[in-house]
Amino acid sequence: MDCNAKIFVAGHRGMVGSALVRKLELAGYRNLVLKTSSELDLRNQAAVTSFFEQEKPDYVFLAAARVGGIIANSTRKAEFLYDNLMIQTNVIHEAWRNNVKRLLFLGSTCIYPKFAPQPIRETDLLTSPLEPSNDAYAIAKIAGIVQCRSYNQQYGTRFLAAMPNNLYGPGDNYDLTGSHVLPALLRKFHEAKQFGSPNVTVWGTGTPLREFMHVDDLADASLFLMLLEDEYYESLLTYSDAPALINVGSGQEISIANLARMVQHVVGYEGELAFDTDKPDGTPRKLADSSRLHALGWKHRIELEDGVRDAYRWYLHNKVDC
Repeated sequence: MDCNAKIFVAGHRGMVGSALVRKLELAGYRNLVLKTSSELDLRNQAAVTSFFEQEKPDYVFLAAARVGGIIANSTRKAEFLYDNLMIQTNVIHEAWRNNVKRLLFLGSTCIYPKFAPQPIRETDLLTSPLEPSNDAYAIAKIAGIVQCRSYNQQYGTRFLAAMPNNLYGPGDNYDLTGSHVLPALLRKFHEAKQFGSPNVTVWGTGTPLREFMHVDDLADASLFLMLLEDEYYESLLTYSDAPALINVGSGQEISIANLARMVQHVVGYEGELAFDTDKPDGTPRKLADSSRLHALGWKHRIELEDGVRDAYRWYLHNKVDC
C-alpha cells in the first residue's frame, strides 16, 4: 500500500475508525478520504455510488457500523439489522464496482454461536444458534462476511473480514443504555466515587469470561493485514474452511467480576461491589482463537490494565472536564 494511495476510512469518527486514522497518519499515510455521516449517509445507495465514482479510493477500511451493548442490541434489533446491512452492502458493492484493491470489513466475534467451542475458531461460524440478545447485529455482520466471500469468488475482489473481540479505548461510548461492559463499568465506578455511593451494581453474576482488546491494537492489526504480502493475503482469502475471515484478539480472558475489580482499582473507588443476578449474563464465555493472525506475526501490545488506565484518562478528559 503506497503512502500516496487513496484510503477511505468509513466511520472515521467512531472509536474504531478514529483509531485507524491515528494509526494511518502515524505510519505516514496522508491521502485519507474521510466523510461524516451527515456528509455521506452510507445507508443511501445512490449517495454511496456517487461518492465512489467521484473519489475512486484504492483501499477501504470499513469500520462504519451501528454498535452497542447488551441493552441496545436486544431492544433496537430492527435498527441494528437495517443500518448495518445497508452500510456494508453499499460500501462492499461499490468497492467492487470501482476496482478497490483491498477492503477490510470489520465486524465482531458476536457473529459466533452462543455455545461455540472455546477458543472460538473461524470455522465455528454458523455451526449452532447465536446469542439471542444480539442475533440481529450478528446476522448483519455474517451477511457482510458472506458478501466479501461471494464477491471474491465471483468477481475476483480481495475483500477480507476481520472479527475483533470486545474493544475499548479512546472514543468509546459511555452512555449506560448503549455502551459495552467496560466503558459502562468505568462510568459507574467514577460516578460512585464522585458522589460517594456506598456500592456499585454490576449486571449479571460476574462469572462470564470475556476477551478485551484496546482499539489501538485493532488499528495496528488492521494495517498489518492490509499490508500483508500477496502470498499471505491470498491465503486468508482462499482458506478452505473459513475464506476471507480472520479473528483478531489478544488471546487473554478475564471474568466480568475480575474486570469490575480491576476497574474499581484503576478508578480508586473504595465502596462495595454488588451483582444483580436478575440481569442477563449473555454468552458464558467468548474467547477468540487468533492463532492464524498470530502465526502471521502479529500480537497485541497493550495489556488490559494499562489499556483501562488509558481509557479512564480519555473519559476524564472528554466526558467530565469539558
